Order: sequence, then C-alpha cells, then structure tokens
Amino acid sequence: MRTIGRDFGDTARKVYAVASGALGNGKTCVVNTDGTVSVVGGATTSLGSEVIYESGATSWNNIVYDTSNDKVVIAYQDAGNSYKGKAVVGTISGSSISFGSITGFSGTNQAEVYGIVFDSSNNKVVISYKDGSDSDYGKAIVGTVSGTSISFGTAVTYNSSSSSSGKVSFDSSNNKVLIHYSEGSSAYGIVGTVSGTGISFGSEVQIINEQVTFEAQVFDSNANKTLVVYRRGDNNTSLNAKVATISGTSVSYGSEAELGQSGTVTAINNANDACFDPDNNKIAVFYSDKGNSAYGTVQVGTISGTSVSFGTAVVYNSADTPRVGVSYDTANNVIVVAYEIVNNGNGRVRTAAISGTSITFNDDSILFQSSNGVDWLKSVYDPDQGKTVLVYRNEAQSNKGVAKVYTVGFTNLTSENFIGITPSAYPDGAGAEIQTKGAVNEEQSGLTAGQSYFVQTDGTLGTTAGDPSVFAGTAVSATKIIVKG
Repeated sequence: MRTIGRDFGDTARKVYAVASGALGNGKTCVVNTDGTVSVVGGATTSLGSEVIYESGATSWNNIVYDTSNDKVVIAYQDAGNSYKGKAVVGTISGSSISFGSITGFSGTNQAEVYGIVFDSSNNKVVISYKDGSDSDYGKAIVGTVSGTSISFGTAVTYNSSSSSSGKVSFDSSNNKVLIHYSEGSSAYGIVGTVSGTGISFGSEVQIINEQVTFEAQVFDSNANKTLVVYRRGDNNTSLNAKVATISGTSVSYGSEAELGQSGTVTAINNANDACFDPDNNKIAVFYSDKGNSAYGTVQVGTISGTSVSFGTAVVYNSADTPRVGVSYDTANNVIVVAYEIVNNGNGRVRTAAISGTSITFNDDSILFQSSNGVDWLKSVYDPDQGKTVLVYRNEAQSNKGVAKVYTVGFTNLTSENFIGITPSAYPDGAGAEIQTKGAVNEEQSGLTAGQSYFVQTDGTLGTTAGDPSVFAGTAVSATKIIVKG
C-alpha cells in the first residue's frame, strides 16, 4: 500500500493498494489484514419463505448436508400415509430451497426415523430407523444422492429386537457410522461400515445397563470422539453424557457426566440437540430444564481423553422450550439455534457464540413461525451456500413438512478498517486508488449538502450510524462528499 498527499495543505490524501475483489465506482472500502482493499459489504439477517417438502402430515424429521453433491437430504415419517419412511433432496438457491421427488425407503412399513448422517468417505447418506412393521427392529439403510433425487440400497437390521430412541453420527477419523439405541432396560452402541449401497455392523456394546432415552449425539473432529447425551431411568429426570471411542468395528465409553442439576433435567423425546464448534473445539448441548420451568438451556462441553466436562448452564429462552434444532455456521463462526416457545406457539431463531466454557447469545432473534406451534424441529448448515436450513412440522398447516432458509447477517466493516472511497472502478487484483481523509469524492448521488453520512454494513451511505458506527464524511453537494470530513 502506498500513500500520497498530506493531512494538511492543498494535496488531498489518497492511497494505492491492490484490489481484493472488484471495486465499483464511488464505493466505500476497507483495508484487509494483508494490506489489500475490498468494498464494504455484507448482508442482513434474513429468513426465506416457507417451502413445503411434504404436503401430508410429518413427524420424526431429520436433516443432513451432502458435501459431495451440495444438497440437503430430509428423512422423515409420513404420518398421513401409513407412517412410511421417506426422504427428499433439497437444493438451496439464494434465500429459498427447492425439492426433488420424494422417495420411500421403508416400503409400506411404519418407520420412526431416529437420525440421518452423511458418510463423507463413501459419499453416502445413512438413515437409522425403527421398523414398526417388523417387530420394531432397529434398521439402517444407505442412500445415494444423484441430482435432485435419492435412491436406496437394502435395509440392514442392526438390532433384532424392539428398539427405541436411536441416534446416529459419523466418525470421520475412522470413517464409521455410530448408532445408539435402547432395548428394554439396557442401551447399546453399534458401529457400522458403509460399502457400496450397503452397511455392515460390528457387535453391539452396552453403554449403560438401564433404560435410557437418547437425546443427542455429535462427533468432535478435534478429539476424534463422539459425545452421546441421554436421559436415565423410567422417570427421565437426569440428563447425562458419555464419550464414545471407535476402534475398528467396536466402540468403548468413558465415564458418565451429568448436565444441569441432579434430578431436574428432562425434555420431550427427540427434542434436545447438540452441535460441535470447530473454531473453539467445544460441544454445545441444548435441553429443556425441568428444574427451571422447562426453560431453554445450554451447556458447553469439553472432551479430554475419554471424558467430558461441562461449563455453567446458560438460559437462552426464559419460557417452556421443548423443541430445539441447532447447527454451526462456519462462515460466521456462530451457532444457529431454532426453538419453539410453548406459551405462545412461536418458533424463533437466533445465533450464539462460544467463549471458553460459556456461551453468549446475540440479540438477533427473529420469528420463523407464529402461533400454533412447530414440531420435529431440526436444522443443518450448508457451507457451500453459507445458509442454514430449518425443517419442521407446521401445525398451523395440517402438520405439513416445511423448510425455510436462514441467512446470518454479516459484514466486513469494523469500527477501525474503513479506509476511504473509490474515485473510479477497478478489477480484482488491479492497483486501485482510494480517496482517504480530506479528499472529495465526486462519484455519489442523492446526497444532501451539509449532511453527515455514515458507512452502513452493506457499504452504502446513510444518515444514521450503523453497527459498527463508522463516519464516512460530510456531503458538499448531491454528488460530492468530503471523506471523513
């Protein structure tokens, strides 16, 4: 970067720098950490329109992102059609999403869909479900996405007994699928290996000799371990977690850790959720705290070896919050939290950030569903599009399965990095002149002489300060502004 001019005198100040991205004429610019300059830009937090993916009643909604095909896949139970298990492929475009044709994966069978994961080593989707027409056996099936459709191999039984409350995750360090399920008064884990359009399983391993309800399961790619969250006992009043370690086709478990206050935590089945924050190497576990009026609560977990410890519980919604879906936005380094508020039936979404062993929620909550409630709520982040997809059953629309695309607001503007305004346009990589403090930029329109202007987070000029507050300068005519005057 080269500076020309003086702070005082008749020579206006300007700098020459390399353009990072195309620079338009009369555009506000920031200086990047590498000394290049870019146009001020960003987007406001927004939510797209509701899109129906299943016109019948749905339940057991689950969603995953296919990194190979840049698609999302929703697996669910068609509650209006013999409770069949079905799946559909979604494509995000801007603030909307479109869906391909629906494909059944359980034939005429009743299926409770416990989870769906993407096996990135084989570029396959794996769905875990309970087959209600086959003695409630636990089964898994492998799906292959092609274009906007999905096809399936043959279902494989992983538990030849009545199964319930299963969860599934993918261990990318071992390229294995891990499924947890309850069978009577015991609970087990089992490791699956995908090959082609099929999946095989090792021997089941008992995680606890007690009846449990599995609530959340997430893989920690830093520790290369999986955190399993479950409720213990018939009364379902204790929320606990264990670290699972895969070796070959088997799994082992560390010591048990408890969340919340002993004997006070509970939630509706399949309503809790958790996600991994790869920037802080932490896991956030979200739940409904029965000991505190069922308020929406979260704790940050840290895996060390085969154990997990949790920070202090943080309330994010001071109302009955039984349903929550969370995912991690890697572009903005925030957790996206979608949840239902029981006392008014509203669904809201907001963002949060982890710091140490605690979590802070941003003041950006927006409504994604008003009244009548949301159910079977889940979310997933699409890193290629930089968007989050919310899926849920809309009780105001006859329990139809619906989706919305959520965009986290962002900007490259800070309180310190505004440098000036371009006097002309420059292509990406070219040397660019930026007019700085004291220069008069003559490439504006619609300004009011004598009015102070501030740089907005999207790069435009406005008469009120944005966040952050950055003073751009004072207009001397409709087309001219004294930069940082």
